[in-house]
Amino acid sequence: MRAKLVAEGTTATYVVVLDQGEEAVSALTDWAASERVSAAQVTAVGAFEQAVVGWFDRAAKDYRRITVGQQCEVLSLIGDIAIGPGGDGEAEQSQPHLHAVLGLSDGTTRGGHLLEGHVWPTLEVVVREAPAQLRKTLRPDIGLALIDLG
Repeated sequence: MRAKLVAEGTTATYVVVLDQGEEAVSALTDWAASERVSAAQVTAVGAFEQAVVGWFDRAAKDYRRITVGQQCEVLSLIGDIAIGPGGDGEAEQSQPHLHAVLGLSDGTTRGGHLLEGHVWPTLEVVVREAPAQLRKTLRPDIGLALIDLG
């Protein structure tokens, strides 16, 4: 992975380029933590050799995994980064929340919450920081940590 700050001021803009074989969600999570990103908007294009997206099942309070076991184009990847609760007693950390629409070779698509994406050959990500800190709070009634503006 390579990253470059391309604009500074009240908001910073980064371009983060993930390389072949990197897992996108974990790589962006690690990068956001290392840069201490606490509020940002994310967009990206590129491709995966395989991916997993999810559809949130309200009754189960968990994601139904949709495996995309083939090369796919990242037609659209959007999301945010905010500070969220760590798991199993870990400290709070930067957490990307990403949704993707993936294009398959026959022109069909798969989409949902990006759970996993193995980059091939590249993923080009633009991260636009906001001059604020956003925090996610676990909502047990829903089963998710959501941005809390309170």
